[in-house]
Amino acid sequence: MEFQELLEKRRSIRNYDTDSRPEADDIKDLVKAALEAPSWKNTETGRYHCILSENMIQKFRAECLPEFNQRNSEHAAYIVTTYVRDTSGFHGHETKEADNELGNGWGCYDLGLQNENLILKAVECGFSTLIMGIRDADKIRELLSIPEEEVIVSVIAIGQAADIPSRPKRKNVDDVLSIY
Repeated sequence: MEFQELLEKRRSIRNYDTDSRPEADDIKDLVKAALEAPSWKNTETGRYHCILSENMIQKFRAECLPEFNQRNSEHAAYIVTTYVRDTSGFHGHETKEADNELGNGWGCYDLGLQNENLILKAVECGFSTLIMGIRDADKIRELLSIPEEEVIVSVIAIGQAADIPSRPKRKNVDDVLSIY
């Protein structure tokens, strides 16, 4: 698949097939692609916590997601994405002295780059995704025993799409680009 086709094929899916979920090896392939993304001083602070077992999926949905995201991600597996705070964008993990005014914003930025690789690899592998930012981080941290030094950013639902929505209209390049 050509890269432009891959970009245009990707959709946020809110209806997943009941018969097919990714397996651990599929998730490893996606995270391997995520790790190819650039990061501040090559710190690679992104972390991934994947939920594949049916019991954990049901518990996670019920305890960690609002009702609308429970509906939007039914029959999917989940990947919780985090980054290690006070590392990316900082002189050193020990000093907690930011290199510029964005501070931990670089950790979130780097994780976004990784997540883009992950969701594009998912498309290439035949999966669909939905990135969810509305979730209960405290309950996720408790349920998955995520360390305090990791900032919980998103939950990515992943599975086979039951249906594919049409491609939304995108802004024109001239509306968002300034060339000097």
